[in-house]
Amino acid sequence: MKFPKLPLYGKILIGMALGMIWGLSATSLGLAEFTALWIKPWGTIFINGLKLIAIPLIIFSLIDGISNLSDVSKLSRIGGRTIGLYLATTVLAVTIGLVLVNIIQPGKFLTPEKREELSKAYASDIGNRISSAHDLKEEGPLQVLVDIVPDNIFGAVSNNTNMLQVIFFAILFGIAMILAQPEKIKPVKSFFEGANEVILKIVDLIMRFAPVGVFALLASLNIDLQLMKALGVYSLNVILGLAVMVFVTYPLILKAFTKMPYLRFIRGIFPAQVLAFSTSSSAATLPVTIDCAEKRLGISDEVSSFVLPLGATINMDGTSIHQGVSAVFIAQAFGLDLTLGQQLTILMTAVLSSIGAAAVPGAGIIMLIIVLEAVGLDPTGLALILAVDRPLDMLRTVVNITGDSTVATVIAGAEGELKPDISGAK
Repeated sequence: MKFPKLPLYGKILIGMALGMIWGLSATSLGLAEFTALWIKPWGTIFINGLKLIAIPLIIFSLIDGISNLSDVSKLSRIGGRTIGLYLATTVLAVTIGLVLVNIIQPGKFLTPEKREELSKAYASDIGNRISSAHDLKEEGPLQVLVDIVPDNIFGAVSNNTNMLQVIFFAILFGIAMILAQPEKIKPVKSFFEGANEVILKIVDLIMRFAPVGVFALLASLNIDLQLMKALGVYSLNVILGLAVMVFVTYPLILKAFTKMPYLRFIRGIFPAQVLAFSTSSSAATLPVTIDCAEKRLGISDEVSSFVLPLGATINMDGTSIHQGVSAVFIAQAFGLDLTLGQQLTILMTAVLSSIGAAAVPGAGIIMLIIVLEAVGLDPTGLALILAVDRPLDMLRTVVNITGDSTVATVIAGAEGELKPDISGAK
């Protein structure tokens, strides 16, 4: 008798449950030392694997995605508007996430004693980061911009904390590819397309180890009910941010730039939203998103075939909200109060890293490592949120494709490429 194959997210949920059970009972059963010596290292290996792939994923995904904008030569006006709107909605998304997490402060649901415990166990050298924060206050107002431009790209890629410099170089490289003569850069473009596919396969291989990694990380956390309460508030914080984006921001954008009723819009893209929820992949959902845009929303194929694939590559509103909330929550859990400058760094890093985020399940966690290290937080703190990442990943993917469709509708309306009535959307 053959049993149905358990999907990866099912295995991760099992690993999460077993890890939480072990973490809740390890101390009382006298297994704390065994856990630290024989189980926790597997979680460290998993985190190291994610960190290992972060910079290559950014470089190859971002360069490959930007170089595909060669169609902008034919659709320069549409391309400019599209990129501008995508960047604007991403900035709004991160801002919403940061505002909400600073108001709700889910990390504050932990007692000072618990935060101190987590800080000792998972935070990097806090003293150095506090010193760096003080040094940052003494620097000029444009120092942040100066720090983005690397003086040595090889030095930048040798340290994950220099991720903004790596992103800057990747964007510059991608733009240069667009401006270069197409026939001369064919080998280069083929290389980055192929390398991007290889990197995505490596991500897939690492994520297959996720159930073991999640178990090891949670088992070594010494989980208690207080931590679970804080995690629940964190999850509600993320969900609230996603809801604000879907039910407030996108309706206001459509109302401001189009005449399409939001209810009709939601009915039109609902099949794509369902698929996005079930697959957690904007890329896998893309064919359905395009079909819904053309047949149910009335967007022309010229607009949909350009704007939506581009959105699946560079527009990750849901992921950006998640990154902003998660970074501040982990800092709060460690007992750290991020400065305004550090939160602006989160904003910039989340926006730029979302451009290079692969449209596949699990890539958001890798992008979150970039955000955490940009403000000096130990990525091991991901252990706090991995337990609930899968359902949140499903929800933020829905927001990602909803944002893509919103921008496509606005562009189509501005270009006169939006049919006034489509029966399939009723």
